[in-house]
Amino acid sequence: MVATPIQASTRYYRRGITKVLWVPTIANKQAPTRAELDAGTALDVEVGAMSGWQTTSGTVPTPALGSRFTPVVGGEITASDSSLTFYASKTGDDVRTLLTRETPGFVVWMDEGDVPAQPMDVYPVTVTAQTKIRELDQAAMIMCSFAITSEPAENVDIPAAV
Repeated sequence: MVATPIQASTRYYRRGITKVLWVPTIANKQAPTRAELDAGTALDVEVGAMSGWQTTSGTVPTPALGSRFTPVVGGEITASDSSLTFYASKTGDDVRTLLTRETPGFVVWMDEGDVPAQPMDVYPVTVTAQTKIRELDQAAMIMCSFAITSEPAENVDIPAAV
């Protein structure tokens, strides 16, 4: 007998596919509505780099006197420091007017595009900083840092268009 193989993936290149939105309000992060998503701002067209946007789970040891082996159970869930880096505009009319420090909202990741019933991740966040990146021989950029304020809703269905 042979084990059933995992479903073969349809591999893709992220650029041009992945969508990332800034959404000011979402009533239920486990089930955002199409109207809430449509009220957001598409960020992917100006994102030049990204960092973080991952959750990890810690473990807690559970030793018992009757065994030398120490099993573990799942523990805390944390999110890494996260940021999005945008291109700056020579006119100053860019991400600085949208993502100001201390602004709460949601960053929504649609990794396989805005396709109904595909999965998306919804991160409740607060903007913590706008950092101007000043480098020689590089386009002017602004990195926005985010505090992830509660557990993200991962792999929730993208709602259909109305």
